Amino acid sequence: MQLRKVTAASAAVLALALTATACGSDDKDDASGSGGGKGITIGIKIDQPGIGLKTPDGKYTGFDVDVATYVAKELGYAAKDITFKETKSADRETSIERGDVKFIAASYSINDERLAKVDFAGPYLLAHQDILVRADDNSIKSPADLNNKKLCSVTGSTSAQNVKAKLAPKAQLQEYGGYSECLTGLENKVIDALTTDDSILAGYASQDANKGKFKLAGFKMTNENYGIGLKKGDADLKKKINDALTKMVSDGSWDKAVKANFGPAGYKNEPAPKIGNVVK
Repeated sequence: MQLRKVTAASAAVLALALTATACGSDDKDDASGSGGGKGITIGIKIDQPGIGLKTPDGKYTGFDVDVATYVAKELGYAAKDITFKETKSADRETSIERGDVKFIAASYSINDERLAKVDFAGPYLLAHQDILVRADDNSIKSPADLNNKKLCSVTGSTSAQNVKAKLAPKAQLQEYGGYSECLTGLENKVIDALTTDDSILAGYASQDANKGKFKLAGFKMTNENYGIGLKKGDADLKKKINDALTKMVSDGSWDKAVKANFGPAGYKNEPAPKIGNVVK
């Protein structure tokens, strides 16, 4: 009789443990991307003013943040359900493949090399590669003038390699961990130019602390189609995100986000690109 009591008690403990385990599974991101779980983790940049920036008070601002928040809402997640995770350029594909994030909106240009590893929804913005120089530097009037100049970009970005391969083969590449580091080097004359997308450069140049210090060259050296990166083969999630982006444009939210994040810098954006239309 005593043995049966112990067995019954053990069974009750086991049942409670199984119930706790089942409840705990709800804390993970919803695998379907349909808001069935309690939250969603989205990869963004946190050091790009106007694109993705974490402010000193812990808030996130920028065009990519607004796009990601809108998409998440259409997937069934409220703003409070979103966890933003910093995703550096060199780590984006790995973060998606490992499942660290559900998707990435982080000035993530669509190209063939990346498409071999991940899928993209979008594009949702057409930017152009440009360079940022000191306001008093008039020595760089064309991309060819970057030859023998110290040119900075971030590790994992294709921007500096594009310049060296196609426009200025003698440019001296300097790769830093983040654009803010490049900006400090530019201000201190350790480097001569910072290259990345014009949208990102405009965000930096428009910050109160940087006004009057830097200028964009306006070269428009490449077309950069920003897409939302997600796990390869997830066609259902890709369609849902594309539908959300289409709605964001049609209801005016896209234009509103562009003006709010790029307007102060006088950035002249391209019209919203058509979903699936990657401009070469």
